[in-house]
Amino acid sequence: MKSNQDASRGRWFTRNRVWLVTAVTLVAYAVFLHVAFGLPTLARQVAAIGMLPLVATLTLLVMTYVVRCWRVADYFPGETKGQFRRLLKLTLVHNLLNIMLPLRSGEASFPLLMRSEFGMPITRATAALLVMRLLDLHALLAAAGIGLVLGQGAAPWGIALWLAFLLAPVPLFSIKGPILRLAERLPERLQVLVDEIEQGLPAGPAAFLRAWGATLVNWGVKVVVLAWVLRLMDVASIAASFGGALGGELSSVLPVHAPGGVGTYPAGIVAGALSFSAEVSPANLARIGKAAVNAHFIILISAFLGTGIAVLVAPSKPQA
Repeated sequence: MKSNQDASRGRWFTRNRVWLVTAVTLVAYAVFLHVAFGLPTLARQVAAIGMLPLVATLTLLVMTYVVRCWRVADYFPGETKGQFRRLLKLTLVHNLLNIMLPLRSGEASFPLLMRSEFGMPITRATAALLVMRLLDLHALLAAAGIGLVLGQGAAPWGIALWLAFLLAPVPLFSIKGPILRLAERLPERLQVLVDEIEQGLPAGPAAFLRAWGATLVNWGVKVVVLAWVLRLMDVASIAASFGGALGGELSSVLPVHAPGGVGTYPAGIVAGALSFSAEVSPANLARIGKAAVNAHFIILISAFLGTGIAVLVAPSKPQA
């Protein structure tokens, strides 16, 4: 009997080890923040922002998740038609798992959820996710490029390089056809796999441009909102706030990602602010550090809030 209980307990720990690691990490992080800054001090900094700016911030951040959902709906109109609320729940659950699980392991939930909710093949959903993540990374790097260009005094050569990078996805998408035609020489079994991957790519230039535009809107709004929040928390200069917002979001799309983004997201904000000419002094670093922690906290609240709303409005069963 005891052997069976031990085996059952061992299986439970195996099934839930990732969430246990996440929980332990969050508790340890909370203890660290209390020792480093004091949780009441951090709470007072958030309260000083004011209720109206906080509500506006959370509303805009949740709306960026709606834009992400629209991007997926537009990507797969046939499978998701009339199911926006179900898709919104899927998108927000995937986003929350991606935030909370370490090393971006939550990304695997997207193809699995698309298969269970809409019967989509995993290879097709994975290909779509890869394209969307590349667009996300491109949008953030293009935003960072604005700061680099301004740092060079808006030199013509810098503007030209930035425009070339900004528009790079268009010619890259145009070579999709020739590359896929090469796949016709592959064995039939591999061609089936390539066909599924092709189904996960934008159907044509118009679909690609819509996905690209939605990506730019999503990250543009999110970065501007975070920069505004950082500025409200006394991160000196608009440039430093903008850099901090970019640094935090870049940390969230890179493979090195702690559970819940604890440590890595605030570190990204600090690094981004310093890269955009924030003053390097003990007092200012402490100010940026506290603002970075609270900005990360606001991101987590928006993710949980958005997921809760999506779960509440999602239909209990597929609509006819």
